[in-house]
This record gives sequence, C-alpha cells and structure tokens, in this order.
Amino acid sequence: MALSNEAYRAFVDIVGEDFISTNPVDLDSYAFQWLAETVRPNQSHYMPRPVAVIMPETTEEVQAITKVCNKYGLKLKPISTGWYHWAAPLKDEEDTVQLDLRRMNKIIEIDVENMIAVVEPYVICATLQAEVMKYGLNLNIVGAGSSTSIVASACAYFGPGPSTYYGGHNGDNLLAYEWVSPEGEILRYGSVNSTGEWFTSEGPGVSIRGMTRGVMGSRGGLGTYTKCAIKLFPWTGDQVLDVHGTIPGYRLPIHPLHRVYTIAAPDWQTFANIYYKIYDNEIGYIFHRQFNLAGANLAATFWLLYIDPDKTLGDLEEMVKDPEMKKLTEEMRISFQFIMQGHSIRNIELQDKILDEILKETGCWKVERYCQKDMAEFTNMYLQRLGHKHCNFIWAGGYLGSWMQSGTPDWVIGYVPTAIAGLERDYADGKLVQCGGDALMGCGSGLTGGGAFGFEQFVSYDPCDNESILAGIKHMEDAITDALSIGYPAGKELWYLQIGWTDEQVWEGLKKAPQPVFKFQTEIKKAFDPNNIGDRMYPTLEVK
Repeated sequence: MALSNEAYRAFVDIVGEDFISTNPVDLDSYAFQWLAETVRPNQSHYMPRPVAVIMPETTEEVQAITKVCNKYGLKLKPISTGWYHWAAPLKDEEDTVQLDLRRMNKIIEIDVENMIAVVEPYVICATLQAEVMKYGLNLNIVGAGSSTSIVASACAYFGPGPSTYYGGHNGDNLLAYEWVSPEGEILRYGSVNSTGEWFTSEGPGVSIRGMTRGVMGSRGGLGTYTKCAIKLFPWTGDQVLDVHGTIPGYRLPIHPLHRVYTIAAPDWQTFANIYYKIYDNEIGYIFHRQFNLAGANLAATFWLLYIDPDKTLGDLEEMVKDPEMKKLTEEMRISFQFIMQGHSIRNIELQDKILDEILKETGCWKVERYCQKDMAEFTNMYLQRLGHKHCNFIWAGGYLGSWMQSGTPDWVIGYVPTAIAGLERDYADGKLVQCGGDALMGCGSGLTGGGAFGFEQFVSYDPCDNESILAGIKHMEDAITDALSIGYPAGKELWYLQIGWTDEQVWEGLKKAPQPVFKFQTEIKKAFDPNNIGDRMYPTLEVK
C-alpha cells in the first residue's frame, strides 16, 4: 500500500508538511495496538498499517481531508485517545488514512449555570474534571479511565463509568454535537444547529443521535466527531483535589460531605438484593465493583500492598499466606466500592442512616479494614479520578475482557457462577496468567439512577507468548459457548473476536441478530457514506 503523490500533496495543502507522515516507523506506531495479537495472523502485534497519518487542527481541516479521501478512494479512520484494536485500520487490502485528532484539544466552553461543557476530541476526562471542579461540577469518567477522550465516549463508543449511577452514561449525557459526515459535510445537531447554543441534542434543530451513535457508537466507522457538549453534574468536594501520598498509592482526604466504603455480601443473591435497595433509596454517587479486577483470591491483599511504599509485587505471594489476609480475602470476596456525596451535612448523615438500615435488612456489611483512613482515602482517589487503568495490565502486560452482558441484578448474577468456573477451567494449565481467579468487576450501573449493569471478567495473558495468546483466544471462544449454553447472549469477547473475522463471517453473525437494526443501518450508510470510506465498525447487513 502506498499513498499517491497527488493525494499526498492534497493533504499537505490542508495541514502542512509537519502534520502528515507516511514514514513506516510512524505508521507502525499507530498499527501497534492492544489486542491485535488476538485477531491478526501469526499473533502479530500490528493491525494493518495506514497509508498515512494526518493531524488536523480544525473541523474545516477534517472536512477537507474527508473530501480528499472520497476523491482518491481512501478509507478514513479517526482516532483520539484510542483504547481497543478497532481504533486502527481493519483490513490489509484497504488503503486507510489514520486521522489523529490530538491537535483538537481545546475546552471551548464551560457553562457553569447550565452545567455544560463543550470540548474537542482530544480533551481528556482528567483535564476537564480539573477545570469543572473549580466551579463545583464534575463529569462521568468512563471505565477506561481519566486519560480517555470525552468526545469518544459520548459520541462514538460506550460511555459508562463508576459515577454513571449518579451522573449518567455519556451517551445519555451527550448534548449538541458537531460531526463531519463521510462525504465531508459539516453537520451540527441539536440546539447548536438552530440557536448556536449547546444545551440539547434533540430540538430545537434536527437530531440523528440514534443514527450516528446509538448504544455502542460507530467506533470511527461513520464520519468524525469534532465537538460535543457534555452534561455535567454537582460536585460538593474541594475545588482543587488535595492529593497526597506516594506513587502509586495516592490518597485523597474524604470531604465532610462525602463517605467512602467497601461493602461486602455473603452470597450473590444478597449482592443483587443490596443493589436493588440502593437503587430504590436513591443514595450514592459512585457505585463500582473495582478492586476485584486483581482476582478475588489476591485482591484484598494486593491493594493493601499497592498503597504500601515499602512493598513490591514480589511481596504478594508471602503476604497472602498471612492468616489475617486470608480472613480478609474471604470477608470481601463478594464486595464493591460505594461513595456517597451529600449537599449538606444533614443530607449525607441521612444517606448514612439509610445505608446502615439497608445493611441490616440485607445482611451485608462494611469491610472494616477497607474503610479505615488509609484505604478509604486511596479508594476515594482511585474512583473519583479513575487514574489507575494501567492496573489492567499489571500481571503480564496483556488483558482481555469476557462476559459483561448488561441487565438487572438478578439476571446478571445468573451468569456469575459460569463466568467464574470458565476462567478457572481455562487458566488451569498455566497458559493464562493464574492471578487470583475470579476477576469479575464492573460499574454499579450503566444507566442514570441504576437499573442495569454487567460484570466483565478480567483475563490476563502474556502478549509476548504465543501459547498464552492462543489460550486467551480460546477463552473468548469458550466464553461465547458457555454463555449460549445457559441461555445468555455472547458478551464482550465477541466484540473483540469479530475484528479478525472476514466480512462473510461478520455478515453470518449479524444475520443471527435482530435484523431490522442492521438493515436500517445499511440504508443510513448508503445515504451518508456512498463511497464507503468508513469501515465496518458501523455494522450493516446487506440483504442478498
């Protein structure tokens, strides 16, 4: 694959020589993607190499680049902060331009009165949070962490996080937005289209949020989002976080209007029961089963090691043998993290009383060691900021997620035993990392106020060991089989594996899904992308 001289010169005329590259070294840095080895031939760590990487600075430059791609028959794949392998080009035989949006990094507006922020694609959650907290506001940081793009989670992909329970899914928090269509037309949707203000994605003015975003987003497969407004929500903590402690176990003192707990249940049905009680009583601010990602047999010990500056990972094996650690491990085997925020002292005290009553009614409890000052302050820092996503890769440098089907608590706990047993079966031979067994974790809710959530099984593998990679692939295939065997749909593993499928395999899979959705999307694709410059991350189903 090579970019023609004519196309190259056209791109240079738009962004200048400094912001386009066809150097193989640069191109390979974009092709090198997490999870590539699970879908690429010979377990290669590289997705298909783009023919060029271009860094626009304005919406008008994105528009011009898009038109050049249409003219010269090039695919276009936008990326902001990235996360999965599908942020890269998908097929070797396609000439794809990678559109790197990192120069589009401005906070355009913070409307304090109406609790709205307008941002470009490379504004990350951490940056905006630091700014809006100065005004007593906060935003939902998605589960992928504070280094991620707000525009990506709001417009182009999944948007739940620990604070979704209180503050909303970013797909719901999306207000007016700006989008460059695959044909190169600049379109502004919602109120900004007719009033120039960013307060809503639906009227006055047209909205096609359901067509371009839907539930999962187009994931770079249908045009480029260049601006969006995101809904904010109240923050009653300090305007500037008073962070202290030693790397990596930073701590955040607990504000008088906040409470930070780790709560445990004796069994999974009780776990579901307390979820319902919390939902029904409308208490809480952050609701997340986070610490179990380290593996249930190790998690209780691991996080205490993590905050101890005198300990390293090499101490873990000895620490878990301590009788007190064994006791703590069993005490919090089925647990979650819960942070409450009050608008006054009376309000937070009332929430505390309600929580205590819920604990009595359900037979759940606060994990005392994890509610002590050091661990509570670490939990506060971790979940308010969500800045420890590197922990996903801590055991061996590679991880994948399986399961995560979303539904009501009673429905979700129905697959928990199978998800736990499946991991124990698949890592028994040592090819997957044996890192503490069950690592099911996830947001307390994918919807504002609760009502739906899911558990993702964190599975660690060694990306530098082919046998371990193959074991990871097999686990994903096993998880699909396991889910179907107990009457559940396939989970997150299917999203990953489909990236390596042929078009024919994808179509066969889509035919088994609710067809009207994908048939309708096919018509949308034809209308907005007649030259097919987007890839199949916007799924369609051509009737044949």
